[in-house]
Amino acid sequence: MTKKWISSALMAVPMFLSQSVIASQVGLAQPAGGNTPLTIERLYASPALAGSSPRGLKLSPDGKLVTYLAGRSDDQYLYDLWQMEVGTGKQQILLNADRLKSAELSDEEKARRERQRIYGQGIMEYFWSDDSQAILIPASGALYYYSIVDGKVAALPTGEGFTTDAKLSPKGNFVSFVRDQNLYVLNLKNNTLTALTTDGGGAIKNGMAEFVAQEEMDRMTGYWWAPDESAIAFTRIDESGVEQVTRNEIYADGIKLTEQRYPYAGKNNATIELAVVNINDRKVKWIDIGDDKDIYLPRVKWLPNSKLLSFQWQSRDQQTLDLRIVDLRDDEAPVTVIREQSDAWVNLNNDLHFLKKQPELIWASERDGYNHLYLFDLQGRLIRQLTRGDWAVDEVEFIDEKQGWVYFTGRKASVIEKHLFRVPLKGGKVEQVSERSGMHSPVFADNQAVYLDYFNSLAQPPQISLHGAKGEHLAWVEQNKVDPSHPLYPFFGQWQLPEFGQIKAEDAQALQYRLFKPTGFDATKKYPVVVRVYGGPHAQLVVNSWSEHDYFTQYLLQQGFIVFQLDNRGSAHRGTQFEHVIYKRLGEAEVNDQKAGVDYLRSLSYVDGDNIAIYGHSYGGYMALMSLFKAPSHFKAAISGAPVTDWSLYDTHYTERYLSHPESNAEGYEASSVLPYVKDYQSGLLMYHGMADDNVLFENSTRVYKALQDEGKLFQMIDYPGSKHSMRGEKVRTHLYRSLADFLEKQLKH
Repeated sequence: MTKKWISSALMAVPMFLSQSVIASQVGLAQPAGGNTPLTIERLYASPALAGSSPRGLKLSPDGKLVTYLAGRSDDQYLYDLWQMEVGTGKQQILLNADRLKSAELSDEEKARRERQRIYGQGIMEYFWSDDSQAILIPASGALYYYSIVDGKVAALPTGEGFTTDAKLSPKGNFVSFVRDQNLYVLNLKNNTLTALTTDGGGAIKNGMAEFVAQEEMDRMTGYWWAPDESAIAFTRIDESGVEQVTRNEIYADGIKLTEQRYPYAGKNNATIELAVVNINDRKVKWIDIGDDKDIYLPRVKWLPNSKLLSFQWQSRDQQTLDLRIVDLRDDEAPVTVIREQSDAWVNLNNDLHFLKKQPELIWASERDGYNHLYLFDLQGRLIRQLTRGDWAVDEVEFIDEKQGWVYFTGRKASVIEKHLFRVPLKGGKVEQVSERSGMHSPVFADNQAVYLDYFNSLAQPPQISLHGAKGEHLAWVEQNKVDPSHPLYPFFGQWQLPEFGQIKAEDAQALQYRLFKPTGFDATKKYPVVVRVYGGPHAQLVVNSWSEHDYFTQYLLQQGFIVFQLDNRGSAHRGTQFEHVIYKRLGEAEVNDQKAGVDYLRSLSYVDGDNIAIYGHSYGGYMALMSLFKAPSHFKAAISGAPVTDWSLYDTHYTERYLSHPESNAEGYEASSVLPYVKDYQSGLLMYHGMADDNVLFENSTRVYKALQDEGKLFQMIDYPGSKHSMRGEKVRTHLYRSLADFLEKQLKH
């Protein structure tokens, strides 16, 4: 297969010229602004280039207030809580973070925030009470209760120790949280604190999500309130069987030895149990989740009547996903109502929604090749398919049972944009609600079809507006217009928008790309190219979206580089045929597609085909290594950041999803590792890694360092003491990007 592709690649230029290559500005006008050149030091300094980009958007349950978290002008990573009155449009700070005490985060909370990709200080999350009269705010291990009526904020009596994963109960009568690996509830009427579990400690964790649930399943919690507040469902995990490793976190002033139970691919996972505890008498009912204990429990959800509990059961090989429902009023075993199966893997999603007015549920499935919405009854009988076609639903955003609409985001209009749509519950035509070209992420009110639209595009930093049920614009929350007072304005006149297009993969599937031409582009000149890549599953780079990752792209454009991005097979939002190509062998189809991208670039008269580099982080770092090692004739240089280099060093849930179990696919693991190709490396490599990375362990890079040294190969490396996987911090990022820019200048221009 590889030889066949190499021979076909030699004829790539005629193929590109003969096909219809789409190139457009997707309706975006060249930004207007000043012509001040970007500096690397400015990219992540305060105030943020994106201007006011609030996060944590919410509508109060009564729909009267919009609340959000906003960074300060002098410190974009220090967040306060703000509000806007829907009726008047008046905006003001609701709670200054300085009113809350500051303390060092616990190791557990630091790890949880790293899993959530949350970075910053001050107020990082908050929860509305059901009556819209109060807000719960976790901060620095304590819990604060803010009264909307009198503006007073009080620390809740949670006892000694660091609280994490705090929640307001559905009706606002209790606060729940995890401390010292046990689950607690605080009665807000009488301040009575109750420990619902007591055996947590060591390898036993109650109400907590295990490592792979947080990192790979998008499940950050291990407990769930019943809608009527009568009980809490929770997981009890036992990590005693998970391999315990001593991991070195290297800091500037010393080495921290961290004991971590890490579920390496092919090794033991945590054992998980599911229980329901009654709030009044603390009686615990254990749920039968089956005899096979080597499984995953990715989702748990109550039904509206608080008598039925659902959970999603996933096989270790991830080829089977069951939706099971248990009636807590009897001792009968849970019933499987829906089963999804695949010869490769079944993707998880968050789209299970039980209707309140009728015994039905909405379920998302890729059973027809694309992620679509289906309506079932509670026995698992299909009532109707709500959406269909060669496009993917992103997620359900709101269900308006009264008016009979399901609101969802998806890629029906364009695979490079995310729009809001709605479809009748009774079935019928899908209607597009959002209009502007770009990415729409709506936040709906709890009980009405009014929503906040978090919108952005390549030419517009994030904006927030309030909209009605049909998409009509009601008010701005943050217009974030790039006018002369905006932090971006001095630089915006040189901001470059890309051309979009597509080429064909070796199996004739369409590959989307975007190409940024340098500032002051001259078609008679030849320019070096930086291919920016991620390439892994569940990600998409070729989109009409604002991203702070593109700041460095804009800097490179001003230094005379072309920047090219291509979403290879295996990436998201293109259906299972596009994704499943990579099953059991990583770094093959993806590299072939990136090579096809280079072949296309070389067909362009203004591309310096001998000076092309590839750069990526995480899976992109893996792709950079594999591309340079396996295709040195295509890539002169590579920058690899925090790469997985040997998949046996990565976790079970992610790795086995794509490569299966090491015992059944040893050849695939070997072929997917970077290490066998080290011998083929020639020159032009820079690697970097955070030395306290607890996701892609630092060992991934040190193994390659050692292999390259043993081969006598010359390369460069930059390692960052104390940095985690996300490489956060203005000083770290400034040094990193200065180093990368210097490397690219020397490799591609000298």
